[in-house]
Amino acid sequence: MRFLSQTQSGAAAAVALALLAFTAQAQGLRAPGQSKAAPADPAVSRALDATNLSSARERGSNAGVRSADYIVAVVNSEPVTNNEVRARMARVAQNIAEQGGQMPPEPLLAREVLERLVVEKAQLQEAKDTGLRVDDYAVDQALVNVARQNGLDKAGLLARLKAEGIAEKQFRDELRSQILLQRLRERDVDNRVRVTEADIDRYLAEQRRGGADQASGVAVNLGHILIAVREDASPAEVAEREARARQAAEAAGGQADFRAVVQEFSDAPDGRGGGAMGLRPLDRYPELFAKAVAQAPQGGVVGPIRSGAGFHVLKVLEKSQAGMPAVVTQNHARHILLRIGDKMTEAEAAKRLADYKRRVDNGQASFESLAREYSQDGSARNGGDLGWSSPGQFVPEFEQVLDRLQPGQVSDPLISRFGVHLIQLIERRQTALTPREQRDMVRNVVRERKLETDYQAWLQELRGRAYVEYREPPQ
Repeated sequence: MRFLSQTQSGAAAAVALALLAFTAQAQGLRAPGQSKAAPADPAVSRALDATNLSSARERGSNAGVRSADYIVAVVNSEPVTNNEVRARMARVAQNIAEQGGQMPPEPLLAREVLERLVVEKAQLQEAKDTGLRVDDYAVDQALVNVARQNGLDKAGLLARLKAEGIAEKQFRDELRSQILLQRLRERDVDNRVRVTEADIDRYLAEQRRGGADQASGVAVNLGHILIAVREDASPAEVAEREARARQAAEAAGGQADFRAVVQEFSDAPDGRGGGAMGLRPLDRYPELFAKAVAQAPQGGVVGPIRSGAGFHVLKVLEKSQAGMPAVVTQNHARHILLRIGDKMTEAEAAKRLADYKRRVDNGQASFESLAREYSQDGSARNGGDLGWSSPGQFVPEFEQVLDRLQPGQVSDPLISRFGVHLIQLIERRQTALTPREQRDMVRNVVRERKLETDYQAWLQELRGRAYVEYREPPQ
C-alpha cells in the first residue's frame, strides 16, 4: 500500500487550526467537518472554514457570559445554544478582520454560523452512531502535535490553556471530536474518490487551453506577519505600528530564517507556528492578500499592507503553476505498519513500535529486518521500503512526520487512517519531476477538486437526513 494522499487536509493541522482558534491565514488546509455549502459572502466562508468547530477556547472564554442561555436549534436530539453561536461569531469576526476582509451584516453571519454548527453536530452524531471511536493514545498524540506546531512542549501548551481558563479535559474532548470528524470524512468521502487517467488528461488540456481561471492555477504558500493595530488607536500609535511593520518587512527580506522573523514581530496568534499559510491556489487567499502578491516572485516580500486588523507583511515562500513546482524535495523512507482491530488497540500498537524504535536506536536490530518480520503492509517484503516520494504522495499526517526527520532518524509511533506507523528516513534529495511524477502531482490537484464536490454532496445528504428544529433566533 502506498498511502497515497487522498486529501490536502491533515488531522494534526486541522486540530491546531480549530482548537487553538488561530487565524485563518495560519493554515491553508481544510479542517475536518467543515461545511462547504457556500455562504453568501466569501469573507464569511473563509472565516468559517477557519473556525469550524466549537473550540475549547470558545467554551472556556464564554462560561458564565450569560446567566440564562437558551436553545436556538435542535439537531436530532442535541441542542445548539445561543452561547455557542455567539462564541463562534466572535471568532469568525476576528478572523475576517485579520484577513483584511469586510465584516458582513450580523444577521448574515449569525445564520451562517448557526448552519455550520448544525452540520457539525449532525456529523458528530453520524460518527458516534456508526461506531467510530478515538482512543486516548490518538488524543495524546494530537495534543503533542498541537504543542509542537505552536513552538511549545506539552507542559507549555497545558500551561497556556490553563491561563486562558481551559481545562485539560475540556481541550482533550475537543481534540477527540476533531479527530472523530476527520475519520468520518476519511471513511465516508475521501476513501471513495477515484481519479482516472482521463480526468488528468482533461485537466491538463484545460490548463493548456487557458480555459481555467489562471489565478486558481497558481498555487502559493505565503508567510504572514501581522502587526496589530487597535480600532481606537491614535495617529501616533498607528504610525508606530506602521514603522514596526516596515522593520518586519525589511527583516523578512534580509533574513533566510522567516520563522525567526515571525516569532520576533508577528502579533498573529499563529506567530509561534512560523507564519506559513500553506500551499494553495491564489484565489483561496483573502482578496487583499491575493492582489498584493499576484505578481510577486518566489522569495518576494510584499507590504506593509493595511487592513482593519493592522499592517500585514507577506512573503512568497513557494510559488508554482497548478500546484506543480519544477523542482521538489523527495524523501526515500521505510516504514512499519501495525493495523488496528479487535486484536490490537492504537495504544498497544504504539507500545510495540516504540520497542522496535528502541531496538533500532540501540543497534540491536535493523529497521529493515523488523519491517520484514512485523509490518502488516505490502512493503514488508522489501524491508518496509517505500521508494522515493514527492510532496503530496502520502497522507498528510504521515508526510508531516516524515518531513521533520533527518536521514537515518526513526520517528516515534504515529497514527494515520491506515493504522500506527514507525518511519525511518533513508535519504532526501532535490530533483526535477519526471513526466510521470508531474502527472501524479496533477492527480492530487484533480483529486482535491473531486473531494470538494463529493464532500459538499455528502454534507447535503447528511444534513437532509437530520431532524433540525429551529427555535429562537440567536441574539
